[in-house]
Amino acid sequence: MDFMGNGRHAYDPIIGLPGRFFSELRWRFGGWKETGLGFYNPLRRLVIARALARAILTRAGNYDVIHYHGHAPDVAAFIPSTINFVQSRHDQGADCLSHTRFRNGAICNETSPRACAGCISDNPNFIQTALSAMAVRHYRARVVEAFRRHKTIFVSDMLRRNLTRTAGPGDWGVVVHNFIDLGAVESAANNPFRLLPGDPELLVVAVAGKLYPPKGVDKFLEEIAPRLDKATRVVILGDGPQESALRSRFTGAQITFMGWRERGKALELLAGADLIVVPSVCEESCATTIFEGLTLGKLVFALDRGGTPELGQYAMFPGQLQVFPDMASLTAGVLASRPYPNQSGYSPSKWNADVAASRIVDIYRMPCKKLGTGTTP
Repeated sequence: MDFMGNGRHAYDPIIGLPGRFFSELRWRFGGWKETGLGFYNPLRRLVIARALARAILTRAGNYDVIHYHGHAPDVAAFIPSTINFVQSRHDQGADCLSHTRFRNGAICNETSPRACAGCISDNPNFIQTALSAMAVRHYRARVVEAFRRHKTIFVSDMLRRNLTRTAGPGDWGVVVHNFIDLGAVESAANNPFRLLPGDPELLVVAVAGKLYPPKGVDKFLEEIAPRLDKATRVVILGDGPQESALRSRFTGAQITFMGWRERGKALELLAGADLIVVPSVCEESCATTIFEGLTLGKLVFALDRGGTPELGQYAMFPGQLQVFPDMASLTAGVLASRPYPNQSGYSPSKWNADVAASRIVDIYRMPCKKLGTGTTP
């Protein structure tokens, strides 16, 4: 197994990945001035996809399968159908040029290409709207061609369902959920970091994620901060563009910002919490933090949207993953909880890297154009 990337980030053999690394994906995402011009350039993503495909094709003949995990789903439209090419879709970039389907603080359900012009310009004029709409239509058409030509893996059924709003019904691919490093989670479970360990009655609520609007940390804090009692503490792990403002507004005796933490340390903090909240207001595809919380035996609270409800099948005990229709009810659920002995503690999930890898290898072995719909497990 070998790897290909852009070379901007050094390949570190210490992390234990096998094989060689080729730094040949040297396309340019920048330099198109889309934001300044106020429209999506119809040529930009076409040029990028072709450049990526050319780089891949220089090596493709040496391998039985090429697995692409990047952000340009239309790359497959430029890969010959005779090549065993598989791509993973881990965001909503199959039909959304911002990849998030999140706009003006809320989930975007628009399907018209003209509506997309409002994501690159606040007040697009006629020409900007027409050019952006052209870019979106051409992009979506290439993605449909790509998915029809080659095998596609979605990390949640939500992604596959959402695609049909613009692509129409079809056998677009199969679902293989994300998986986590069980060894790292087990290590954290054996070495938890407990905030204020001397108070067994204290309820410690952990939130981990990037501090920017789609993750909803600001909305959660706005709901819970005025209602916190003395027996509850909220610990925020992560950084992002909202960090400074949130620290200034909410830091106090009951809300602690820990900043960014290396993954192992973050897991130890999650392991020391009583309850984990994933307050994303966007449609999470397949949130890793939910998997980690479930495997650690913690109660996990989240909003009932995106791919999150699908992950309830990996719970260690009934009711472990609780989903709520809105932030107010989620917050009420948190405040009604109290510390409890873990009902399971750390337990390896039935869905792990070995099981997922076996399923993915089965997909590799399928004929190039044969991939029916289905959800794993």
